[in-house]
Amino acid sequence: MTESTYKLNMPPENFIRVNFQQLEGFVKDVAMSAGLVESKANLLSKLLVENDLRGVFTHGTKQISKYATNMIKNELNTDPKISVIKETPVSLIMDGDGGLGYFPMYEGMLRIIEKARSSGVAILQTRNHGHIGAAGIYSRLPLEYNLAAFVTAGGGLKLKPNDPVFTPAIGSPISISAPSGKEPPLVVDFSPVYDLRISPKWKELAEWIPGTIFRCIGLGMVAQIWGGLMAGSKVEEYPNLSKKYLGTGQCGFAFIFDVNLFVSIDEYKKNMDQLAVQLRELQPLEGMEKANYAGGIEKSREIESRRYGIPIGSKHQIELEKVAKRFNILIPWK
Repeated sequence: MTESTYKLNMPPENFIRVNFQQLEGFVKDVAMSAGLVESKANLLSKLLVENDLRGVFTHGTKQISKYATNMIKNELNTDPKISVIKETPVSLIMDGDGGLGYFPMYEGMLRIIEKARSSGVAILQTRNHGHIGAAGIYSRLPLEYNLAAFVTAGGGLKLKPNDPVFTPAIGSPISISAPSGKEPPLVVDFSPVYDLRISPKWKELAEWIPGTIFRCIGLGMVAQIWGGLMAGSKVEEYPNLSKKYLGTGQCGFAFIFDVNLFVSIDEYKKNMDQLAVQLRELQPLEGMEKANYAGGIEKSREIESRRYGIPIGSKHQIELEKVAKRFNILIPWK
């Protein structure tokens, strides 16, 4: 595998393994050095390292450099007071007070999980915050309660005439999850147009597989509308210089429901596990060693990384070493 493959969250070819607890401590120290209060630094470091454990490197500890810069520049609130804007028995709107989006999304998910356990369904929207990170962080939270989830985010549109048609869908994470029994749960976690954004041949791809491209753009627009406009985001040039915190360009959305509303949970889990086993017996894609499904892949990586350490590639190492030097913090592998 090449280093470019690593960008798509495949394990790097050349790497060192780093203990996840040491890495979590390092990220916490960086976040606090940038001004983030300890309680939120604890949560942020935990969530970023968990992404690395699952192999979601694009949204793992590499992000701490950007977040630290945003906080030092006062583009993000380092001590946000998360609050409830509106609440009903089945819905919740949270305000992030200009901080990172992890905090209102995480707290909001915990709150609507309790609502869905009582009412069967619940909806969350969050606003006035920065990046929420990987949507899969939040779609995983309800699974242990037999709740399925759809999570997305949007906002921060910056459209100019003659931009590529997929531009409105950039920065549009989507995650869909479903609980399981003994097998790993389904967790689809992706950006619909990420491949188009990084590919210099997106025009050729549009000619070869136009239907696929249109579907990706459509999904991206769902994220921007459901996760952005419906949460209060506006169509405007980004960043909006009138904002107190310029890093607050994203809003969040989550919908969760109890599987028991439709089918016996025991029957469902039995069938879900059977499906997972059958999926692994299918013919894999060319270049892949074996077939697997979204969620199963991440679970196997997490087990390995918790046991042996997280594989940190050379570019990843360089990024974290720069952050360590900037804040005079000891890097975990030196």
